[in-house]
Order: sequence, then structure tokens, then C-alpha cells
Amino acid sequence: MDALTFAVQLLNGVQYGLVLFLVASGLTLVFGILGVINLAHGAFYMLGAYLAWAIAAYTGSFALAVAGALAISFVLGILLEEVFVKRMIGRDHLAQVLLSFGLILVIDEVRQIVFGKDVHSVAPPDWLRGSIQLTDVLSYPIYRLALCVACLILACVIFYVIQKTRLGMVVRAGAENRDMTRALGIPFDLVNRYVFAGGIALAALGGALVAPVSTVFPGMGDSMLILSFVVVVLGGIGSVAGAAIGALLIGLTDTFGKVFFPQFSSILVYVLMAGVLLWRPNGLLGKS
Repeated sequence: MDALTFAVQLLNGVQYGLVLFLVASGLTLVFGILGVINLAHGAFYMLGAYLAWAIAAYTGSFALAVAGALAISFVLGILLEEVFVKRMIGRDHLAQVLLSFGLILVIDEVRQIVFGKDVHSVAPPDWLRGSIQLTDVLSYPIYRLALCVACLILACVIFYVIQKTRLGMVVRAGAENRDMTRALGIPFDLVNRYVFAGGIALAALGGALVAPVSTVFPGMGDSMLILSFVVVVLGGIGSVAGAAIGALLIGLTDTFGKVFFPQFSSILVYVLMAGVLLWRPNGLLGKS
């Protein structure tokens, strides 16, 4: 493999890792901070892609498609938190697993009724179409580069909100001791609602942004759900920075594994997770 091909694979791995972080960061917020196991996270990723396809087909605008998928999923997250999820916070994980599994079935049924079973594609904006020619036979799609930049910007926004703002301080304080947070008069229940809705919106946003580089199909969120949980565990439960490092490691391992060890590529990610957990049982940046 020459240096340019290696650089392209490296870029592919980073891009995959950044998308994975965008989706997994929502799961980190919901699972690591609220303590809610949301098995339906992958279903919301799929729903975001379908919403983007439907809105883009109706309006002809990819920007409106992404904004619409983000807004609809956020509102849906608020409704679900108000009706179901707030009753699950603090309860045993079995109840949360059963609730989120029920949500998977409902979302998939609604998807089938509204959008059908067909496979779809979403066209990127005109100004992001085409490729950058690297050599006579090698090129790189402009949209994939734009996807990297968008995910990097969103990652910076997530870090800033969690680490530097009053909202992030309240979220982190509530994760440490929610009873004390309530005793101080902070409306932690309201914060919970927006954190859950934000986590759902991030999953849907990931699906909407990936739609132009992937087909939109039923069950597309299943593998993303598994990898998102791997990212959360690998990085350390509740650590957004750990999730970022874990997502990049998984993205690079998966990409280069398919190139150098294609017969073992499907298990390399889990070998990586097992190795890290043997070294650090609480994850890369998890608290002991």
C-alpha cells in the first residue's frame, strides 16, 4: 500500500469514527449520565435517515432534510421522555431494556407504515457532489470531507456545552448526585428531558448526515447500536471525551481491518474492546 492510499484509508477511518462518535455521544448522555439503557438508539438513527430522505424528496433541499430530521427527533425525544422515560430513571435496568425494546418494535412498525420497506438513497447538495482527484486512478468524495468537518464542529459544540456551560455543569452535577441537585433547587427533571431529547436528536442527526454516503434501509441502525455501546464501554461510561477516543479507535480498527485482515475484520473491534477492558476495566477515561 502506497502512502497516498494509506492516507485515504486513514481519512476513511477518521470519518467513520467521527460519525460513530456523533451517534455514540447521544447514547453516552442518555446511558452514562441519565443511567437509562436505550436499546432504541439505533432505531432513532434509522428514523433520522428516513426522515432526511422523505423531507429531501418533498422539498428538494438537503439542508432542510437535516434540519427537519433534527427538529422532529428532538420533539419526539421530549414526548417520549415525558410519557415513558422519566418513569424509568432510577429503576432497574430490566424495565429500561423492556421499554426500549418496545420502542424499537413501535418505531420499526411506524417506519414500515409511513415509509415502506424499500431501500432509498439521498442526494448530497449540488455544491458537495463530485470528488477531489488525488491521482490518475484515485479520488476522494467531497461530501465525505464535508461530513468529517461537520462532525468535528458538532463534537466541539458537544464538548463546549458539557464542559464549559452552566447547562453542562448541571448535567454533570446531576449525574454525580441527582438528589443533591434537586435539593439545591435546580430543575433537574427538566434538564433530564432535554438531555434525553438531545441524545435522540444526535442519533437521528447521524443517520441524516450519513444518508448520502449510505443507502437508507430497514434495520440500518442495528449495527450502529452495537458499535455505539462498544464506544460507550470502551471510552468509559459517561465520558464524552472517552467516547470520542473510543469512536476514533473503532473507526480506524474497522477500516484498516477490512484492508489488511478482511477475514477477521468483523471481530477486530471486539478484540480491541476486550484488550482495552483487560487493561482498564472502567474504559479509557472511565472513573474507577
